[in-house]
Amino acid sequence: MDVKLSFIAASLLWGLMAAAAGAQDEAQIAARSLVTMGDTSRLQHVLAKARRGEEVVVAVIGGSITAGAVATTEESRWGNLVAKWWRGTFPQTSIRFINAGIGATGSNLGAHRAPSQLLIHKPGFVVAEYGVNDGNTQDAAETLEGLTRQILRLPNRPAMMLLFTMNNAGGNAQEWHGKIGEHYGLPMVSFRDALWPEIEAGRMKWEDVEGDVVHPNDRGHAYCAAFIARVLSAVLTDLPPDDRLPALSPLPDPLLSDVFEFTSFANADALQPAANQGWQPGDMWPFGKTWEASAPGSALEFDVEGTCVSVAFWRIKGDMGRARAQVDDAPPVTLEGWFEADWGGYSSYQTVARDLLPGRHRLRIEVLPDRAEQSNGHKFVLQLVMTAGLKGAH
Repeated sequence: MDVKLSFIAASLLWGLMAAAAGAQDEAQIAARSLVTMGDTSRLQHVLAKARRGEEVVVAVIGGSITAGAVATTEESRWGNLVAKWWRGTFPQTSIRFINAGIGATGSNLGAHRAPSQLLIHKPGFVVAEYGVNDGNTQDAAETLEGLTRQILRLPNRPAMMLLFTMNNAGGNAQEWHGKIGEHYGLPMVSFRDALWPEIEAGRMKWEDVEGDVVHPNDRGHAYCAAFIARVLSAVLTDLPPDDRLPALSPLPDPLLSDVFEFTSFANADALQPAANQGWQPGDMWPFGKTWEASAPGSALEFDVEGTCVSVAFWRIKGDMGRARAQVDDAPPVTLEGWFEADWGGYSSYQTVARDLLPGRHRLRIEVLPDRAEQSNGHKFVLQLVMTAGLKGAH
């Protein structure tokens, strides 16, 4: 390994740690951040690629923490700091950075949007951060597994890591997400494991690293990046010559399922209705064209394929209504467009039906006459129609 590269890697790493940790014990905090090094063979290959001067695409995917939330500048976000480590460590190499974070989204939506918003860029190194947006449940582990399998089966064999953040009760989805990481040999680091003991012991205040109940401030973002950089630097330190790089292990069989490995993702531009009564096209961040209706009884139908059908719709504190969604003769689900919080709106993910037979199905969405007591309207905004379980269609 080039001694100059090793020096740059170490100096950047400890620069991040020093900026984050202040008077805290950096070494102890950093050691606690490591959940597991996992199987580092993919990391070795992508680091060797960068060492050869070949372009590497560094990508992150997750929720509002990944998107940047309360970071004061774009350069202060944890993903940008990780990209900075790559650029500083390999100054002669082109490092492209992709931030696929979208606020208030989980790995369920991530598994559907990954092909068009992440995988299309052919990333060589990916970090996923859904530790607080996902529940600590098997369902969340299943969708994370689908996202993981999509990333790992890319032809360029990228490396992937998991980052676990936390809420202000010290909670996250690490238990169930960790099962997926362990199964696939992913290196994993935990912001929660590193810093929650400091907060509990009174050596650190929540406000030292967080800007609100869940979003890290600049210091918190620096910690996240430093924990990831620590793993990268450890692998780089012992990186063998190209002719002695380890073989890559084949993708293992699914731990829970491969349903969310094969997904579709369609806004109003990509999926036209089979029947439409009372709905009009609209346009809204972050997915573009939508379908909107404001009158009870307005109905929209789509022909879809897959064994699992889901939708994303807009929820906000406003004059929003409810809708009923149903696939074929399966039990319907109610979609609530009104949202009680004041911080804004978000794209809500809802599974409408799953464990369907392969083939074509009819999805119907109808605006209901009832609404939340606090709402003065019936407006409903359908953002996406999504399917999973499309194995054989890709």
